[in-house]
Amino acid sequence: MTKKDFSTQKLPSKTFFEDGIGSAVAYDAIKSYLIDEGNSRQNLATFCQTYMDDEAIKLMSETLDKNAIDKSEYPRTAKVEASCVNMLANLWNAPSENFIGTSTVGSSEACMLGGMAMKFRWRHLAEKKGIDTTKRKPNLVISSGFQVCWEKFGVYWDVELREVPVDPEHLSLDLDRVFDYVDEYTIGIVGILGITYTGKFDDIEALDKMVEEYNKKNNANLVIHIDGASGGMFVPFVNPELVWDFRLKNVVSINTSGHKYGLVYPGVGWVIWKDREYLPEELIFDVSYLGGHMPTMAINFSRSASQIIGQYYMFLKLGYNGYRQVHTETKEVAMYLAKSVEETGLFKIYNDGSNIPIVCYTLKNDAQVKWSLYDLADRLLMKGWQVPAYPLPKNMDNIIIQRFVCRADLTMPMAEEMVEDFKEAIKELATATVLGHDSGDKVHGFTH
Repeated sequence: MTKKDFSTQKLPSKTFFEDGIGSAVAYDAIKSYLIDEGNSRQNLATFCQTYMDDEAIKLMSETLDKNAIDKSEYPRTAKVEASCVNMLANLWNAPSENFIGTSTVGSSEACMLGGMAMKFRWRHLAEKKGIDTTKRKPNLVISSGFQVCWEKFGVYWDVELREVPVDPEHLSLDLDRVFDYVDEYTIGIVGILGITYTGKFDDIEALDKMVEEYNKKNNANLVIHIDGASGGMFVPFVNPELVWDFRLKNVVSINTSGHKYGLVYPGVGWVIWKDREYLPEELIFDVSYLGGHMPTMAINFSRSASQIIGQYYMFLKLGYNGYRQVHTETKEVAMYLAKSVEETGLFKIYNDGSNIPIVCYTLKNDAQVKWSLYDLADRLLMKGWQVPAYPLPKNMDNIIIQRFVCRADLTMPMAEEMVEDFKEAIKELATATVLGHDSGDKVHGFTH
């Protein structure tokens, strides 16, 4: 079939064409179909990387066929993965060489693995203490600002998620209340290094001290897992003095997302345990596959190794100082945007990009405007900018905020253009006669 012949056809959505249309026509048809999705570089809703250089794309394209699980057939690829684990363990100050870790499809799978390890470890220790592990569900304590993967973890693995509510005074984990949620059925506490709603950090160093006191007082073995999906590959380069990682005694596992501030296209995450004792043996499987034996601990099995190779490429390309420079520049862009938003006088800033490069704000109560942040999101979309507006977590869900996620591909010239469009959108809304979101019940964007 030629392009001309196909021009009057509809793309199939339920059944196969009787005959194929060929590679060239299929390419053109799908590319045309996707044309109105917007420019990913202007998507300020997502943390996910939307740009890699030509060499990275070439290398990843050439390795798409490599199966990451098949370590016997692709031993050099397996060494690349191990090298990435080693480098991250050292970046996060693992105290010895007895750490263990793996790549994952993303930070969500990595969170699942971290949570499972805590559950299995808790069960072993509880049984030794004579606790009836079948009496009720084990529980996991976390700030209500968690990413949805933790809710999935609770459902999939039958763990009660105990949410410590956020409030205007505590936009991260409330340390004054956290131990109200802890009991002998608690498998662990999650500290979040970069809450997706606001960009705030939990005070993990203070939490570690409190866990240590709790363990001594109660002869307990409570541990902390760090959800570093956003901050785990940003903070060590920009704020290495911040103590949040394996330097803390009770932090036993950390996950991160390679496709966020690891600067790789979507599809790679990492989880590392500071010592093998925190990953129960039954979660490590020895698989006989294609003539070789290999340990595996990931939930997924066959997948392309190209993202793992892309991660190692970025580590080699940038090095420590390169990552530091890229992230510092991204932080400067975020702080410039925050300042520009604040200068309008209409918005209260919740996060100014000085920790991780996320800018969050809400309309001031006395802003005296007839439009909402949802209307502003719509107006910005007319210029191609995808900017989410959404309510804060429960207990604060009456507050609607808007968020810019700044990535390395949002350059300062692009940010300056964004500010011009932002100010123009406000000016246009001030004189608009038709507004679309009077009820304020529509959510735009996602908290990736």
